[in-house]
Amino acid sequence: MTGFKFLLFVALLAGFPALAYADLYEGQAALAEGKTAYDRGDYVTAFREFKGVAEQGNAVAQFAVGSMYYRGEGAPKDYPAAAKWFGKAAAQGHAGSQYDLGVLYAEGQGLPQNYAEAIKWWRMAADQGYADAQRSLGALYARGLGFPKDYSEAFKWYRRAADQGNADAQLNLGAMLDKGQGVAQDYAEAAKWWRRAAEQGLSLAQRNLGWHYARGDGVPQDFVQAYMWFALSAAQNDPEAKKSRDELAGHMTPAQIDEAQRLAKEWKSNRQN
Repeated sequence: MTGFKFLLFVALLAGFPALAYADLYEGQAALAEGKTAYDRGDYVTAFREFKGVAEQGNAVAQFAVGSMYYRGEGAPKDYPAAAKWFGKAAAQGHAGSQYDLGVLYAEGQGLPQNYAEAIKWWRMAADQGYADAQRSLGALYARGLGFPKDYSEAFKWYRRAADQGNADAQLNLGAMLDKGQGVAQDYAEAAKWWRRAAEQGLSLAQRNLGWHYARGDGVPQDFVQAYMWFALSAAQNDPEAKKSRDELAGHMTPAQIDEAQRLAKEWKSNRQN
């Protein structure tokens, strides 16, 4: 699905998260067969098992059926059907379904586009601590979609999601701090939040952190660190990061470049482990 873009730092809203089966089906024997079938890639059987339980009113199964309709797993892709099942689970207070139903309203998939409805369901999920919903509310406030643009509210919701480790929210929080939107401009805080997102592998955060190190904004100027973060972002096919890395190399010694490349390789190795 498409996503909203935030300011200059293009943080796409995530679509639907992966089905959290380990969490959803723990201790629910009635759904065990569906989970086992899904895990082995037998989506037709999984869909049949989930749908039977969903029709009995089980919110977790309804969420699973909605997700499978959305993806076209075990049944033809059907956005209106996905909305129907998300709606059933959302009405029972299932936070993941509330979030996903909000996304369908925001994107106009299977339902008429309606930001007011998206906001309603995202707020319900956000009030339960659902980080993706908190991040999405932040994006709507930042863009002024569904209500007047309000950077202070955007910052509040991004911060709640960022505190839970949501990388996109951390990226956007850093952008607001960098620009002084909804909060006093603070390069050091911006770098802190971009670092958290960068450590999770978010390419845009890695590039932004590289710029801060190259300029010495909020962190000590450090070309080795800047090159390392540019290189990591460039490895994810970010053309701006590649350009910045190559331009920065012209101001570095061969020894500094070797060290930066070593650090980037070490970072990737540690992340894989």
